[in-house]
Amino acid sequence: MSTQPLRLIVLRHAKAAWPDGVSDFDRPLAPRGRRDAPAAGRRLREAGWIPDMVICSPARRTRETFELVAPELAPSPAVTYDPRAYEASGSQLLTVLRDVPSRCRTLLLVGHSPGVQDLTLALARGAAADEDLARARGKFPTSAIAVLALPGPWQLLAPASCLLVGFAVPRGHDDHGAHERT
Repeated sequence: MSTQPLRLIVLRHAKAAWPDGVSDFDRPLAPRGRRDAPAAGRRLREAGWIPDMVICSPARRTRETFELVAPELAPSPAVTYDPRAYEASGSQLLTVLRDVPSRCRTLLLVGHSPGVQDLTLALARGAAADEDLARARGKFPTSAIAVLALPGPWQLLAPASCLLVGFAVPRGHDDHGAHERT
């Protein structure tokens, strides 16, 4: 077994639309979300944060987010659309993560607010960069990425057991040439 720590990448879905008459579960990505999701995938690739496995909420906006992130990851990892990740609290997400097989070294979780922020803050005992933890506490916007290192195994994942090693909010290009802000 590797002595490298396990890595958990927590990604909040990209910006979603609020169309009339559409259930929360079926909300699609907004145009900004369609721009930002590929930028999140590029950020993961460029930072070397490539998952072995993905757990994604089955809601439309999370599925669409991952579908736009995946082409940026080579090869695209196996994805499980887990209904437990939809509308899950931080503690419910922790239960989901404890079921991750030991062969997975880097996991990407694609989920919703406030659960992804609550999970990140519960797990982080500190941060490699203090400003990352402060930013994650202040706001966990759409397309935000938190990366946590944990000593392992997944089954023993517990509050304050991880180190927050990265936090970013990638943004895609728009018609006015705006660039990624982190």
